[in-house]
Amino acid sequence: MTRDWLSEARVLDAADPMKGFRGRFHLLKEGIYMDGNSLGLASVDALESLERATEEWRRRGIGGWLDADPDWFSYGERIGAEMAPIVGAHPDEVVMVGSTTSNLHSLVATFYEPKGERRKILADELTFPTDLYALESQVSIRGGDPSRDLLLARSSDGRTLDEGEIIDMMDETVALVMLPGVLYRSGQLLDMRRLTKAAHERGIPIGFDIAHSVGSVPHRLHDDDVDFAFWCTYKHLNGGPGSPAALFVNRRHFGRAPGLAGWYGYVKERQFDMSIKFEHAHSAGAWQMGTPSVLSAAALDGALKLFNEAGIDAVRKKSLALTGFLIEMVDERLAHLGYEVGSPRDPERRGGHVAVEHDEGWRICCALKKRGIIPDFRPPRVVRLAPVALYNTFEEVERTVTALAEIVEGREYEAFSTKRDAVS
Repeated sequence: MTRDWLSEARVLDAADPMKGFRGRFHLLKEGIYMDGNSLGLASVDALESLERATEEWRRRGIGGWLDADPDWFSYGERIGAEMAPIVGAHPDEVVMVGSTTSNLHSLVATFYEPKGERRKILADELTFPTDLYALESQVSIRGGDPSRDLLLARSSDGRTLDEGEIIDMMDETVALVMLPGVLYRSGQLLDMRRLTKAAHERGIPIGFDIAHSVGSVPHRLHDDDVDFAFWCTYKHLNGGPGSPAALFVNRRHFGRAPGLAGWYGYVKERQFDMSIKFEHAHSAGAWQMGTPSVLSAAALDGALKLFNEAGIDAVRKKSLALTGFLIEMVDERLAHLGYEVGSPRDPERRGGHVAVEHDEGWRICCALKKRGIIPDFRPPRVVRLAPVALYNTFEEVERTVTALAEIVEGREYEAFSTKRDAVS
């Protein structure tokens, strides 16, 4: 007997303990948004917080740095503390600062200390390319040769990495390990605890890019003894386009001087002494460089309130239910049409999105958008779908899979060019 997927979805939605959060987002007027792993939707809370900040600027001018509510001067540390429970950190181990790539540069400049034979950075070939661009430049700055000193773990299937193989590569020539928390194409969640333990047993510091997992996966950065991590806030955290990024530095490294120093990383109480000798804060705040973007920070401030109310563990539970439901439907309703699941099926190894693969992936994405369903595409053939726990429903998952079937059955994708857009 054929399963009634739509009825199942509606039953799950009716019983969803998180369904009240959906009403606090500005949803698409018509259509379904499945691209929250690229840019989260605007929440009522985020826009209200942004409006308060613009009003403070209007009323107070420069006085807002100390007299606004909340004051702008401590935004980096305060919002960092709000994010700390989401990533499993102490409040002083997290700071809102910069962009993902600038934070990568700052942290690698701090923790990469090539000496003698130990000169290599171990990364992987499936990571988001900006990480490799930054690592290559950091190797070059230190007088190394990226073709020799940037070591990449390879993938046997183009989708996933084997932690055992990565650990085997952690030899006496490796000075730093830098890996993703979740792979941006397939959604594979790496075993960060295992990797960190292995690196430390070999005397190697290790850091993680958790941009594609933060806000959908609970992390335990401090308890896992991770040395450093960094992430953006505009994906699952819904901070808004280009919202400020964040970083984590383990407390045991607070005595280190940041590799890239700036005045905003100075001891907070004496920042305006304007001393020409740099004295860094003994917290993650030391890795700040320039003045924070207050208006962007304000939107993120409001967005984080929803996570504090919902709790990251509840978010994760629903996220896994949504992606599990999606995977089941792809297997049963789409496999005969040439679709494949490119994400791990084990829920403990999967992040917050699902890679649905098809040889016509790009044109299928175009056809979905024509129908008002917003996915994204990653080459060579991945349609990424991210049903977000705070605002997507099981019924939206069912409607998306139905559309995927109809697009191939009716050959709707043939109406679109094979040439990709600049932003996909």
